[in-house]
Amino acid sequence: MAARSGGTWRRGERPSRDRPLRGLRQGCPPPGRASGPRPRAPPRQQRDRRAGGGRGPSAEDGYTRLLRQQVEQVFREHRLVAVCQYNSLPGEDVVLMRHYLRKHGIEVKFILNEIIRPFLSQSKYKNLLPLFVGRNVLLVSQDTKVKDMLRVLKGVPQINLLGACIDDTILSRQGVENFAKLPSLEAAQGQTAGALALLPSQTSSLLQRGPAHLTALLDQHILQLQAGQAGTPPETPPAQSSGAH
Repeated sequence: MAARSGGTWRRGERPSRDRPLRGLRQGCPPPGRASGPRPRAPPRQQRDRRAGGGRGPSAEDGYTRLLRQQVEQVFREHRLVAVCQYNSLPGEDVVLMRHYLRKHGIEVKFILNEIIRPFLSQSKYKNLLPLFVGRNVLLVSQDTKVKDMLRVLKGVPQINLLGACIDDTILSRQGVENFAKLPSLEAAQGQTAGALALLPSQTSSLLQRGPAHLTALLDQHILQLQAGQAGTPPETPPAQSSGAH
């Protein structure tokens, strides 16, 4: 190798590392970059990128759609959907609350507002939208266990009931409390059966009272006619006993 003197190399001398060879720097590509033209994307991927503003389909959008479908399923499969305000609560208390609610067939659902609000705005439950401000939690049940739910929430002041949807009917907090005061279905059926059994006896009493009263009126009228012909004042007919009435 030719030695460098000014512009040449001396024999046995190596070039300094702080002076890279100009030929290598010009001829080799930078580290981490492949040489040659970049391959083009498939046509379908190019169309997706153009349609999405330069980005491919997002996995997050698919996950969001899945969550909204789950929200729709919650409202479709449960007769009771109560909306509550959720304040800070220790994890042990959350587990204990879930346990007591689950004993009555009530489940706890934590759903983000950005997931449930778009669903509500396009459904028949849109009147529930003002309730979803801040942190919320849903208490759902396939039966209307309103009394049991209120009894459990009374011991958890960090969970405040805002409203509910019961059998596709939206109720305020006061409406939910009034609903809890209504008799159960079994009690209402018993009261209805008792009222229906009482109707025949009352009808029979009314039917028996009518002819007796009519007979008394006819007797009084005959006495008045007889008294008018004889010129004597009519006699007052005896009073009917209470049993005849």
